[in-house]
Amino acid sequence: MKPFLFVTDLDHTLVGNDAALVELSQLLTRHRQEYGTKIVYATGRSPILYQELQAEKNLIEPDGLVLSVGTEIYLDGSDSPNSGWSEILSVGWDRELVLSVTKNFPELAMQPASEQRPFKVSFFLHQEVAASVLPKLKLELQKCELNIKLIYSSGIDLDIVPFNSDKGQAMQFLRQKWEFASERTVVCGDSGNDIALFAVGNERGIIVGNARPELLQWHNEYPADHRYLAKDFCAGGIIEGLFYFGFLE
Repeated sequence: MKPFLFVTDLDHTLVGNDAALVELSQLLTRHRQEYGTKIVYATGRSPILYQELQAEKNLIEPDGLVLSVGTEIYLDGSDSPNSGWSEILSVGWDRELVLSVTKNFPELAMQPASEQRPFKVSFFLHQEVAASVLPKLKLELQKCELNIKLIYSSGIDLDIVPFNSDKGQAMQFLRQKWEFASERTVVCGDSGNDIALFAVGNERGIIVGNARPELLQWHNEYPADHRYLAKDFCAGGIIEGLFYFGFLE
């Protein structure tokens, strides 16, 4: 057996099937101890919301954390974001300028302070007005020549982040840093914001059995041999996929 890089979303992917989570945690812990496998959590959660979930579900300590929609990477339990990743994201990013543009859109309501991060500005935007607001907002931001993108999810959450920040780019950054080949890397997810993990290269992908329609639709439109659609849900589906790809035996 050889080490692999394990990258997973948290909510409704790793978390949501308590019995399977205990089993998977034991399997991964043993693999890390014996072979040097690396464990990474990639989530839209901010550090505060991650810590809440970590305590609630007794998640094993990861080697790397990708938080706040890919805008922050933390390594080996550090409290400070990885400076190499922050440097990459800072090119063409101006948080104050983003805030000055968004002030002109009364439909945008600021999310709580815990969700406002150095490389992320987050709002609530109701679905019934999103279709008319988003194109106008994008146009105004483009006029400022900002290197950014808008991520709208769950019919309410709008994140404005640097253009090259997402779970997939962050995963590639760690994969290269730790020198894992793509075929020794596995990514797991359940929803639209995990597409970035699956689409970035030919890493092995596990789509859990409870995946949301937008991810399944993308998977059907862009099929790939290196992706596995699990039958079981959450951590149970991940275990299934790890055996399917031969990472566990």
